[in-house]
Amino acid sequence: MRPSHLLPIERVLRQWGQSMAALGAVAAIRYPDQPAVIDELGSLTYRELDERCAQQAAELHTQYGIVARSKVAVLCRNHRGFLEATLAASRLGADVLFVNTEFAAPQQKAVLEKHRPDLLIHDEEFAIDADLPRVLAWRNGSEGTNLDDLASGDAPPPPAPDKPGHITILTSGTTGTPKAAPRAPTAIGLIGLTASTLDRIGLRSGEPMVICPPLFHGLGLLNSMLALFLGSPLVLARRFDAAAVLASIDRNRAGSVVAVPVMLQRLLDLGPTAIAEYDLSSLRAVVSGASALGPALAERFIAQFGPILTDAYGSSEIGIATIATSADLLAAPGTVGRPCLGSSVRILGENDEVLPAGETGRIFAGGGLVFGGYSDGSSKTTVDGRMSTGDLGHLDEAGRLFVDGREDDMIVSGGENVYPVEVEDCLMSHPAVVDAAVVGTPDEEFGQRLIAYVVPAGEVAPDELIQHVRTNLARYKAPREIILVEDLPRNATGKVLRNQLRKT
Repeated sequence: MRPSHLLPIERVLRQWGQSMAALGAVAAIRYPDQPAVIDELGSLTYRELDERCAQQAAELHTQYGIVARSKVAVLCRNHRGFLEATLAASRLGADVLFVNTEFAAPQQKAVLEKHRPDLLIHDEEFAIDADLPRVLAWRNGSEGTNLDDLASGDAPPPPAPDKPGHITILTSGTTGTPKAAPRAPTAIGLIGLTASTLDRIGLRSGEPMVICPPLFHGLGLLNSMLALFLGSPLVLARRFDAAAVLASIDRNRAGSVVAVPVMLQRLLDLGPTAIAEYDLSSLRAVVSGASALGPALAERFIAQFGPILTDAYGSSEIGIATIATSADLLAAPGTVGRPCLGSSVRILGENDEVLPAGETGRIFAGGGLVFGGYSDGSSKTTVDGRMSTGDLGHLDEAGRLFVDGREDDMIVSGGENVYPVEVEDCLMSHPAVVDAAVVGTPDEEFGQRLIAYVVPAGEVAPDELIQHVRTNLARYKAPREIILVEDLPRNATGKVLRNQLRKT
């Protein structure tokens, strides 16, 4: 960092504290002429992004009365408008609520009615029937105030907020109604994550980062914050397309890609011939996260693209807790790696005792990215400063973490505990299986029996897959029934919606 940057950065931090606004403003000081975002509309430098956000904030204050502790809802796909809406609102000290773009219109309306924002900034495609002020972030020719209009306004600068606002992420809601998880990013948490990504993932300052998962989700959001911190251009597209991602890496000389496992599978599905059409020599890191990365998929991806794959484990509540390198994924299939710098992981038993390596228990994680509780006042169980992830898992002798399953997904069949992840990984190790999910269903004799939903790669008999599990795992872990399906129901970040499977 140049000495001449120190005083302006000190002023920014004094004005906006540890907030998204400060991240954007500091990036504009350090990397003014570096591209900040590359999307379907072209490119913006960090200086241009900062100037647009400053004027947008002034207009939001003047035209809509947005001030500190106002609530601004953002309903946008991945494009510059998401960043501008978030950074502009953050400059005013407003609390930003990210709304899931994959929700059906009634769900989106219910979220807005529950949280009652003072302003909605949204893409035109989301025509929400809600009585509240709104600004368009992405439009296709329709009328209405949009972010470009605000960026070209002439309102005077607004007063500095008395404290930073929060950003609120809605949990995935795979096991129930999504909850709002507010957080105020801390410098310690972000610095620890940055140090870990530089060391284990191989990210480099200034290298373009292609972010495929939604920015409203923790994985996409945290990596966008990392990009701001590192002065890396964010390469964004409103919808995921595997071939377009490879073309974007080639065209922008991207150094990293952030994706969820189902997206990695889509990249592999293109086949070696199609993949070879693109120059991917700039790519040094692929970061997977948000849902379980099966060992078979990790092995296939590394074989195709090289040892550039890493897996990040975390949640909306704890941020990113551990990172597994390609070396970890190959040496200990199924691991999610070791804790990030500044984070810690413990495996606790029923009485909150620390369990030794190899024993399965509840996973607790701590660090600078752990949130302070849900917006309704509830929280997750905390022991000695570490928060429950809701997962069950174990550590190996090398300190690597393994996730054995969700606490509420564990199946008790014939008195034996079965973790779906283990059975799913076994099924996906079969060459004729692309994807699999295992759930429990009531059984008079065994209490519960296992049913596996399998996406086949070709012709395969269910009995063959059941025998494959029996050959590789304990007999009681073999599904009693296998249902072949075209695909599995997943949310925007690739997590299987098990409740929907149980209804089929």
